[in-house]
Amino acid sequence: MMRTTLSFVAAALLAVGCASKKPNNSPDSLGAGNGNNQGLTLELKGDSDSGTAGGLQTVYFGFDSSNLDSSSQGTLKANAEFMKTNASVDVQVEGHCDERGGIQYNLALGERRAKAVRDYLVAQGVAAKRVTVISYGKEKPTAFGHDESAWSKNRRANFVVTAK
Repeated sequence: MMRTTLSFVAAALLAVGCASKKPNNSPDSLGAGNGNNQGLTLELKGDSDSGTAGGLQTVYFGFDSSNLDSSSQGTLKANAEFMKTNASVDVQVEGHCDERGGIQYNLALGERRAKAVRDYLVAQGVAAKRVTVISYGKEKPTAFGHDESAWSKNRRANFVVTAK
């Protein structure tokens, strides 16, 4: 009798937990609440490195640089438009570096990169309070290798959705 009761309670709890999940096409998982989501799925806590941050794209940098080149500026203009259209989305910009250089140097460079991205977004009309920055230096590479092909993929500013 006790085993049957426990099985019933476990099944009931499982059913209640599953019933409360929202489908992926719910309004909370889509882009802007203004009806202009264009079929875009925005996953909470997504990031641009994995392609799960809605329309936000990772920005890449040259060696030993926090300057935004024309390609980066184009990407950031699109990111700013996405954020203005999706006013409830807040992000954390993560600054990253390749494996070359010391830990402290790369942490400082990663921070300059993240701040350059934040400043550009703010200049494009995104509220500063919606963009936080952090540097990981060389501690979180996306590409492993000891050549320019890997290094160029690691010199980046990644966008992580922190609120929706």
